[in-house]
Amino acid sequence: MRSLKHKNFSKKKVISLLAIVATAMMIVGVMVGVLLNRVAQADTNDAVLPSRFGRMFRNQPSFAPPTDVIRAALLEMGKAGGILDAKDNLAAGPLALIVDPALNVNNPNNPNHTAGTTFFGQFMDHDITFDLSSRLGRVTPPVSAPNGRTPAFDLDTVYGDGPFASPTFYDPTDQIKLRLENGGLFEDLPRDANNRALVVDPRNDQHLILTGILSAFHLFHNRAVDLVRSQSPSINNVNAFNEARRLTTWHYQWLILHEFLPQIIGQDRVNEILRNGRRFYTPLPGRGFIPVEFQVGYRFGHSMVRPSYRANLAGDNGQPFFAFIFDPSQDGKADPSDLRGFARAPRRFIGWQTFFDFNDTQIRRNKLIDTKISSALFNLPLQAIVEGTPPTSLLQRNLLRHVTWQLPSGQTLARAIGVSVLSKNDLAELRSIYPTFDTSTPLWYYILKEAELMERGLRLGPLGSRIIGEVIIGLLQVDPKSYLNVNPSWVPTLPTRTGRPEDFRMVDFLTFARVDPASRGQ
Repeated sequence: MRSLKHKNFSKKKVISLLAIVATAMMIVGVMVGVLLNRVAQADTNDAVLPSRFGRMFRNQPSFAPPTDVIRAALLEMGKAGGILDAKDNLAAGPLALIVDPALNVNNPNNPNHTAGTTFFGQFMDHDITFDLSSRLGRVTPPVSAPNGRTPAFDLDTVYGDGPFASPTFYDPTDQIKLRLENGGLFEDLPRDANNRALVVDPRNDQHLILTGILSAFHLFHNRAVDLVRSQSPSINNVNAFNEARRLTTWHYQWLILHEFLPQIIGQDRVNEILRNGRRFYTPLPGRGFIPVEFQVGYRFGHSMVRPSYRANLAGDNGQPFFAFIFDPSQDGKADPSDLRGFARAPRRFIGWQTFFDFNDTQIRRNKLIDTKISSALFNLPLQAIVEGTPPTSLLQRNLLRHVTWQLPSGQTLARAIGVSVLSKNDLAELRSIYPTFDTSTPLWYYILKEAELMERGLRLGPLGSRIIGEVIIGLLQVDPKSYLNVNPSWVPTLPTRTGRPEDFRMVDFLTFARVDPASRGQ
């Protein structure tokens, strides 16, 4: 009898336990469903944290399904020798590609941009976005992807967490100044034994021009520290650092709004967005984020890169240093003859009169914003790729991101904002690559083609301008520490060449940093 009761008790206990387990599983299932629904809603409604990517345009279909056929088509579009390749005659050498007009017919210069416009824009990009986890060509919900930079033009890529939390990046002899070393003739970033730059964001040592820009920001800040201390001799280090950082950041923000953005989208469109407000990028105050449409569309700057540059006028044993932006044949060399980073030698510095206009006739120009991309970008050194893995074509990498984020087509977004849509014939070159690409075009390519056809490559077209303009202006407007919020009537306080504060431009920035041609003596 006891045995029977024990068996009945055991059965009841088992049944009860199963019921508890079933209830728990149901609760867990409900919770998982709620979480997944919230993730889906966040991706749809852009209810994202500043530390995540998001969407600017909601509930829009992807340009194409994430299939192997689509991935193969995108690789075909972006391959060396393909429709995007300007087919520069690299065998002619870096000097000839700069000075021989016959070699630039298929890859024309932009008369409205100086060569430095590209790299100031790249520095800005590194200041606001760093995709840490998504995989090329593999679908990733934007809301699940962390952004390794703060989505604000706050120079966190320069300052890190500040001198007390990130002392590695600061001068041990004066802890509120940024660290620099001598690279030979002129300044260089601090480096370890393997020539890796000791900086907040290693991408800012991808090539010599970025290295030079970051070095100039270090010097500008350090001079701002000296200025603050001279004006307030009793100021403590914390307040002196904060004031020097504010001065540096606000002058940088001024350059973004008053020099860079008007060159890229036109002063008329900048004025329109400021006057009438943003229509599609609408984050809450203090909650700016990077939309994936911007993260991919902003790569229009790759079309402005020249195959080669004059890095400086007299640094190569008294002669100009001409070099390709990248040349894989230079892998492993201590002093490569291209402009890659991760190297130190006396000639490896930037003469800024090549890149910004000091009125000395030495300026060189950008390439047009169009669908002809300099051939040097189709075979990058692996060390210039953050992941260190193929594909080495920068353009294939750009195109695969459309699958990663499941981006809408350019046509879809042009209709969404109410601007003219490129016709099938405008994009006829894409039909042989994939049958629907002429009516459902990857956004990055569409932005380039729109600029080429509607603006002669001199600036972005209406769709590209709306995406780029609204996000850049929006990030400044929602940042509670930007000058637009703290003091909208502020104008630069440092010297300008014209004597007018509102005329502060990059040449004035470089002059204050003392890397201008006169200070260099070259």
